[in-house]
This record gives sequence, C-alpha cells and structure tokens, in this order.
Amino acid sequence: MTLLDISQLTLDLPTGAQLLRDVSLHVGDGETVGLVGESGSGKSLTARAVLGLLPTGAMVTGALRLEGTEVIGASRRELLRLRRSRAAMIFQDPRAGINPMRTLGDHLTEALRLGEGWSASAARARAIELLHAVRLPRPEEHLSQYPHEFSGGMLQRVMIAGALAGSPQLLVCDEPTTALDVTTQAEIIAVLTEQRAQRGMGMLFITHDLTLAASICDRVYVMREGRIVEEGPARQVFRQPRAEYTRLLVAATPTLDLTPQGPGDERAAIPDAVPARLVSSDAPAPMLEARSLSKTYHPRGKAPVPAVQDTSISVPAGEALGVVGESGSGKSTLARMIVGLEHPDGGEIRIHGIERATRPRGRAERIAHARSVQMVFQDPYLSLDPRIPAGQAIEDALRLHAPLTSGEARTRALVLLDQVGLGEEHAQAHPRTLSGGQRQRVAIARALAIEPRVLVMDEATSALDVSVQAQVLDVVSEIRRARSLTVLFISHDLAVVRRVCERVVVMRQGRIVERGVTDDILRHPEHPYTRLLIDSIPAILA
Repeated sequence: MTLLDISQLTLDLPTGAQLLRDVSLHVGDGETVGLVGESGSGKSLTARAVLGLLPTGAMVTGALRLEGTEVIGASRRELLRLRRSRAAMIFQDPRAGINPMRTLGDHLTEALRLGEGWSASAARARAIELLHAVRLPRPEEHLSQYPHEFSGGMLQRVMIAGALAGSPQLLVCDEPTTALDVTTQAEIIAVLTEQRAQRGMGMLFITHDLTLAASICDRVYVMREGRIVEEGPARQVFRQPRAEYTRLLVAATPTLDLTPQGPGDERAAIPDAVPARLVSSDAPAPMLEARSLSKTYHPRGKAPVPAVQDTSISVPAGEALGVVGESGSGKSTLARMIVGLEHPDGGEIRIHGIERATRPRGRAERIAHARSVQMVFQDPYLSLDPRIPAGQAIEDALRLHAPLTSGEARTRALVLLDQVGLGEEHAQAHPRTLSGGQRQRVAIARALAIEPRVLVMDEATSALDVSVQAQVLDVVSEIRRARSLTVLFISHDLAVVRRVCERVVVMRQGRIVERGVTDDILRHPEHPYTRLLIDSIPAILA
C-alpha cells in the first residue's frame, strides 16, 4: 500500500478560481518526493491538503489517501487523529509556528499531554529525547527557553522535533531550509535524512531550490499553475527536463559550476566581468566605506555578545559587494549599522564621504541619511504596512523626501513599479494579495523611490523561488547599470552572490576572515571556513 496517494485532486474556490487541477502524486515508505515550482503554483496548497488544511469554502474533488484513509471529506475527529499519529508538517518559518509567549518545553509536550494523555514527566522525557535526536546541544536547558533565544536553524530543529513527537509515517516539509545559511541547511537536511532512515518515514519535500531537491529527493514533481507538468527521478528531471517550464526553472537556477566553459575561458559563467578598476591602482574613492566597526550586545543577565568586531569594508560607486557567512556571523548587524538602525560602539561609516556613524541630530539629518542609503529586508511582508496599497507605500516615501503633489507622486510611483516589472493594477493591491516576488519588487521600488546612493539588500531574495529570484536580480542589475547604484548584498546563497557581486567578504563570528574578487574566492578559497561554506552547498545539477 502506498503511504500517500493523491489522485486527480482538484480544488476550486467559491469565487470560481481553480487553484489545483487534476493533481496526482504518490509517496512510498522511506521515500523522499520533491514538489517544486514557482510561487503560486500550488505546492503548499497540495501539501496542506494532505493534512486537511483547506481554504474555507473550498470545493474539492478527486482522492487523497493517507495509509489507505481518505482525507477528503474526513470528519474533524479523523483529521485530528491523522495529524497526531500519521502525518506531520514542518513549515517554512518556525517563528510563525511557535508561540513566542510560551517555552519550547510547552510547545513540545502540549500535544502529548493533552492529545495523547501522557503524564507531564513522560512528555518531558520524550521532548528531551526528541531534542537529542535533532542534535540540539543542551536539551534539558532548552525546554525552559523561549523562541527568541534561538537562532533560525536551532528553532527549525525544534519544529522538526515537534513534528516527530507523534512518530508520523509521513513528514510534509514546506520549504524547511529556505531562509537558512548553507552550513545550517546542510545540518537540517542531515537531521531529516537520518530521521527518515531510522523511522522509515516518507517525506513530501517542498522547495524552490532545485539543487537541494536534486540532492535529497528520490523522485520529483514539477508544478505550474495548479497542475503537474513533469515527474520522474529527481536527477533525470533536472538534467534532462522534458517540459519547457522545467527547462526554464533549471536555466534560472544560479550554480557554482566553476569549470571553464571553453578554451581559455576562466569566467564564462560570470554574467558581468569584474570591472577593470578592481585591479587598477587608481581605483576611485569609495561610495561606501566602513572602518574598524564594532558592535557588542549586552543581554540582561547574560554574557556580552560581540556581534561585529573590527570590521572594515570599501565599495566604489556602482559596484556590488557580497557579504556571506552563516547565521550569527554579524552580516545583518553590519547592514543595520550602515543603514542607521543600529549604532556602532566604535569605528567610522562614510557614504559619499559624509560621516554616518553618529546618531542624527534632528529630522533633517535623519532624512539626509535615509536619502543616502536604503535597505531591502528579507521578508517584504513585514516591511510593508498591510493596510496600505503598494502604490501608496511608494507615494508616501516620495512625498516624505520631495515636495510633490499627490498626482506627481502617483505618476512617479507607477514609473517605479513599471521599472520593477509591475503594472498599475499592482498599485491598488494590498500586500496580502501579492505573491512573495511581487511584494519584494514593491519593497525594492519603495527603497529606490528617493534615489539613494547605496542600496543594502539583506537576504532579499532568499525566500523567492528561482524564477522570481532571477527576475528580481535582473531588476537590480538593470537599475545598477542605469543609476550607477552601489549595492551591499547580504546572502547565504553563494551562487546568487556570484551572479550579482564583483567582490565578496566572508564573515565568521563578527570578523571578516577572507575577502577578494568573487570568482577568485569561490575558485580558490584560502580560509578553511570559506571552503566549508562552499562544500556545504548541495551538488550542482550539471
């Protein structure tokens, strides 16, 4: 009997929209099956349907059987039983799935105590066992801690432990490593693979990372616009795709294939050659310069945490500098100091020769700093006001920094939306109605509205699928060329950094351990940590 069998699943909303159309797939015991496709293709909806988590009023036809039990039309009691013992789900954002007001011990033991009738001591022992299984270092201490005390990678392990509490036969993983750095991603994948082997579980693994899907999945299904367009063994699908859409996805996936592409071609895979001024002795004055920056946090009742230590960077006008490193390396703290969201304990920050490390004295200085540098964050949904349409968000930024009438601001906002590939209809849309890629483009348009000299992008493409990511990166490249924009690009994806940035710095524990021309660093890393980052990347598709 197949563990999960979905046959001709179709889902319609009362509005008439058809979100899934004749979806068929199966997962066997001990098998990992990938589900890939761009945002809005129906991947997550298909996964949620496995646990009976369907939109209100949805009209569903077809069959969806979990260990022979039909999920469609099942009663609430039956669905709860399935979720407790047969199937569990790991979501993309662990912070959205764990109550920040309760300890991790409460999170891990609640279902066992209230749903299965376990005693408090037995549930605690089980929670400690699960935290050991996902390789957390101090399980007994972690039970009394809160989510905000954990990094993203550690919290994702807690989510995995919680999903394994009921010993499910099927584990549904919805982008479980999307926002994690490559070393943490490798650790999480190792944990999942180990638990699958030990428990004989099947896994339905949703991801937009094709290299990751190729490395972990036995088979893969490719979705587009609510239907399956291709299926087969993972490596075969990605190396010899039959569907045109799959070929487009593969082509849009950045890789670290550093092999020469032809006779004497040492950098043919790099889209834009490194500017000659990078190796010239008469390089221009930097647009962005930071010297000996330091920042230490002092949490109450705990030892000081040095986030950035004696760090210096220099970026000439029109160039892009990549900053890479694992979670906690100091990348985002460096970015926040440059933007002015954090103030350094020591050191200097200069943008176009003007000192920006000190706190602004009054409104005029704050606006001047904002005009010189803008930031695009990882999650655009959190940086956009959900009550304000996309166009108005851009108009508000324009009118804050320039004496424009409402009509002038609206016209300029539409031009900016057009520059990032969006239309007038998107100007009236609220963030919740836009896809992740569309929201990120709105965030970029708003950041560029006041024409800053420097744009800081902090993991701005990490949560996007490969096709949307390619579109956003193309937008950034076009604007760089048109405006000679200087970019500080923070990312854990070395393949994306390779595509965007002329130079790169590698950070670890608050310090820069290696720096240089991107291609040179990736081809010939000198520091052991840089080599570890490169080795942690899943195998390439080629």
